[in-house]
Amino acid sequence: MDVTAMGKALSMSYDKALSGIAGMKGAEALAAEYMATGDDLEKQVDMLIRNQVIKCGASGFLTSLGGAITLPVALPANVLSVLYMQLQMIAAIAHMGGYDLQSDRVRTLVIACLCGNQLKEVLKQAGIKVGTTLTAKAIQRLSAVLFNRINRTVTMRLLSRFGTKSAINLGKAIPLVGGLIGGGFDAYSTQIIGDKAKEMFILEARHMENGEVAVEVIDVSHDDAD
Repeated sequence: MDVTAMGKALSMSYDKALSGIAGMKGAEALAAEYMATGDDLEKQVDMLIRNQVIKCGASGFLTSLGGAITLPVALPANVLSVLYMQLQMIAAIAHMGGYDLQSDRVRTLVIACLCGNQLKEVLKQAGIKVGTTLTAKAIQRLSAVLFNRINRTVTMRLLSRFGTKSAINLGKAIPLVGGLIGGGFDAYSTQIIGDKAKEMFILEARHMENGEVAVEVIDVSHDDAD
């Protein structure tokens, strides 16, 4: 599996997360379900994240998703199911924050949230210095060159991440132990990713009120052909 194949897998998974698959809602429909509760926005998002964490933790039992998501790379069904649910969650959060899921830049930022706690480091590698917080509105103002770099850097990082996840899945040769390890990994990573998506797409207003620095470009000297 190379960077190009991984990029295609992420793009196709994003499209599936928006449209939904058999038995599972698309991101906007999922967002609408939580927005209809009448709670304030942050509580709605927290509830969404909590439920997705539970689903991803139990993803070992959701291998039927493998037949519903056809990707141009050889990844285990468990990885595919978790990837779908995590992207579905992030995209739903972005929609709840008022972002256009058809925007290429929003797509990039949704996929970037899959990096979780490594996101600031990934953005720095792409030529961006992040201050006290991450905000989608600030990052969307960056140049197309920097966005191309973000895409490439995120894809490379996720290629490494899913390679590790595939190795973890090999532990499922011992069903109970492997299942506990895999489920715990999925739940933990989903919580981190959900928190990062909330920071990126929902907490903008709070950060601005507190006068926090969102993002600063530190390197625009290289063109996209590097």
